[in-house]
Amino acid sequence: MEHWDKALEAAKTERAKVIKEELIEKDTRFLAIYVEAKNSCLILLSEREDKLGTLAIAVPKPKDMLGPVTSSVLLGDKNAISARMFAESVAAMKGKIALVSVYLEKLTEMQAQAYFVHLIEKVVKKEDETAAI
Repeated sequence: MEHWDKALEAAKTERAKVIKEELIEKDTRFLAIYVEAKNSCLILLSEREDKLGTLAIAVPKPKDMLGPVTSSVLLGDKNAISARMFAESVAAMKGKIALVSVYLEKLTEMQAQAYFVHLIEKVVKKEDETAAI
């Protein structure tokens, strides 16, 4: 029975982490869903409700290689600058493949950028805190 308990505990620690955060600014609701697996992270950033938007991927360079993070837009084009910028930032910060989706209804990328930066900081910080426990 003890072997089963250890195996179950190991399986729990290997599962992906999911963190949800929201921020209300200027009567607008900004949302983030953060999913972190062993080799990657996914962040859905949206205005008003959880939706998939323009999706970018960023891949960090291996530690023994110099150079910037490589990124590309996989889906959409409306908020491509923000999606790539956030994906590159998260990939560099976490040292993992990062997928970031940005969905905006009324605001422009520039208007929402500071709010999304704040949400990314909150979910990454929260994940780091839970990993340290």
